Amino acid sequence: MTNFDTLIHSARVVDGTGNPWFYADVALAGEQIAAVAPPNSIAHENAANVIDGRGLVLCPGFIDILSHSILPLMADGRCLSKIKQGVTTEIMGEGWTPAPQGGKIEQDFMRRAAKAYNLEEWVPKVQSWSRFRHWLEAMTARGVSSNIGSFLGGGTLRSYAKGMAMGPANADELATMRRVMAEAMEDGAMGVSQALIYPPSAYVDTDELVDSARVVGEHNGVYITHIRSEADDILNALEEAITIGQRANVPVQIYHLKAAGQRNWPKIDAVIARITQARAAGIDITADMYPYPAMGTGLASILPPWAAADGKFFDNLRDPEMREKIRLATLDPAGDWEAIADLCGPENVMPVGLEKAENQQYVAKRLTEIAEMKGVHWFDAAVELFLSEEQRIATIYFSMTDEQVKLKLQQPWIMIGTDAGGMDPAWGSQLGPIHPRGYGSYARILGRYVRDEKVIPLEDAVRKMSGAVAARLGLRGRGLLREGYQADVVLFDPNTIIDKATFENPHQLAEGVRHVWINGTPVLVNGAHTGAMPGQIVQK
Repeated sequence: MTNFDTLIHSARVVDGTGNPWFYADVALAGEQIAAVAPPNSIAHENAANVIDGRGLVLCPGFIDILSHSILPLMADGRCLSKIKQGVTTEIMGEGWTPAPQGGKIEQDFMRRAAKAYNLEEWVPKVQSWSRFRHWLEAMTARGVSSNIGSFLGGGTLRSYAKGMAMGPANADELATMRRVMAEAMEDGAMGVSQALIYPPSAYVDTDELVDSARVVGEHNGVYITHIRSEADDILNALEEAITIGQRANVPVQIYHLKAAGQRNWPKIDAVIARITQARAAGIDITADMYPYPAMGTGLASILPPWAAADGKFFDNLRDPEMREKIRLATLDPAGDWEAIADLCGPENVMPVGLEKAENQQYVAKRLTEIAEMKGVHWFDAAVELFLSEEQRIATIYFSMTDEQVKLKLQQPWIMIGTDAGGMDPAWGSQLGPIHPRGYGSYARILGRYVRDEKVIPLEDAVRKMSGAVAARLGLRGRGLLREGYQADVVLFDPNTIIDKATFENPHQLAEGVRHVWINGTPVLVNGAHTGAMPGQIVQK
């Protein structure tokens, strides 16, 4: 009679706490880690399956605190590119979530968003998700390999009460947002996620942000934010986040910490010093990052946020008078919004998410190159692409340095997230070039920055990817390799693990992860996805 489903022996155990590695026998039974015992103390005949871990590292599954797998998981529940890196939990919701639906939310948004992923079958289902949890339950009912959890998107919260209108929310709208926020927390939301450079969240003032964050604090959640500026005004934006945390009595997490644009690179030292100082003063603030010197977001970020007011982005670009106003604001920004083309230079702006056949010649070209091909100014080239595509156009912005990446990675309060969804090259390549971070972030850290360049120790890297994230989100029973915890477990080769995805050829799976178990079920065996869908909803 066997006592365990799986026994992994002779591996170096890195348990997610940051403590030094050790050898152990680790046994899994059902959904849990049943034993972490001294080496050779568990007889092999006591396990149905025995895995030889010699030369390999055994650790907790990685928790992606900044996942954009909402649409990819609807298309393909396997989350292949993340599983191949050892990611076992996807935490979604930066700025937007597909639930709850209702109020003044634009009903056609999901239809447009779904087009690239062939998700038309989901549109009527999404429109019925009146509660936040309806979305998560629909995903696990259909089947997902990874565990899933989410913040409530702040843009969704604002849209529910006020649509895409600019200006402060009135008393009734604030009351609606508090109600919707409280319901989402009751449904398992991790907190609220504000992405403050994107409409409609870009229209929200500090007082309104505090109002909804207080509800999060009352439910022991987290205020997580893409701060209002990651560039010229980054220090003031950081102060706003700290202020919101203090006034709302809620922990603060900064998404994808960076100082963007060459003129702002030196500010990363002041940003790190301020966060360190705040923590020393008892302020609960932490941050996360992805390990690349370029960022990725929509091409619309080169234009002022008010260009999208009232949901009229494309209408405004077609209107000659409004287009000229947008042009002037883009080419001579007033400093009250994050003008990314001004920060990076149009020569460092690379649109990649072009869908129409006639625009494929411009994919992965710099904006200045596209302008030259079209024979127009780069602003007009961008507008022509918008009016042709009628979508946000995924874009890569080369805005950082590798030195900045290394410095951030060394901070004790930093965690790791991809800022990307899980892909399969078989269908992901049809989307065209994308940022490689969804394919390579965790393997890149473990291969390049831990093994090859020795920027941080292995134990600290694993902690930043697992135990630290679980502790931040209050995920009890996950994130550590410990008896009684859920068996989200990864076995990888520290000598071969590496990212293969590049900016030029991003649709390449990482290498070096041998086995992945999620809730005790084998999802990756000898590097191959089993097709299993054991993912569960995670919450505090």
